[in-house]
Amino acid sequence: MLFLLLLSLLAFSFIPFSTFCFELPASMLTLNRDIGFSPESTHQETGPLRTRILVQYQQWKGTHYRWGGTTHNGVDCSALMQHLFRDAAHLSLPRTTGEQINKGVKVEELSLKAGDLVFFQTGEHRRHVGVYIGDHQFIHASTSQGVTVSDLSDDYWQAHFITARRVTGNA
Repeated sequence: MLFLLLLSLLAFSFIPFSTFCFELPASMLTLNRDIGFSPESTHQETGPLRTRILVQYQQWKGTHYRWGGTTHNGVDCSALMQHLFRDAAHLSLPRTTGEQINKGVKVEELSLKAGDLVFFQTGEHRRHVGVYIGDHQFIHASTSQGVTVSDLSDDYWQAHFITARRVTGNA
């Protein structure tokens, strides 16, 4: 009997954890506006991609904004998306917001899932990009706060929202 138990444990250790993951309907998920950014914390959106994005966010959190920047010494919004998607989803994004806005498929705001890119028109010739993480929250490189999380339902972001794109099916 002990042998069978040990054999079972050994067999389960080789099965990827993601095999046991599933997505609950939105109606069964709890809303929690307090984001602690622990991958284990409960949020409206759950899943492996969201978890990996939050892990990457911890490494970039507070990094100063710098237009054209691509490093921890200063990063702009589109470069941050390149890093997050490369490291969290093994996905290569183009360098600029203008190129990123043409990737993937359009997603309606009410259908957003963690990992969707959200785009804003912040000036006559300026666009901004972030990545949605669920519960109306998105990660981006803010000119005033650096890499941070903002609320998509804030009046400012609602007024400037232009589109969202899903560049991967692993949300």
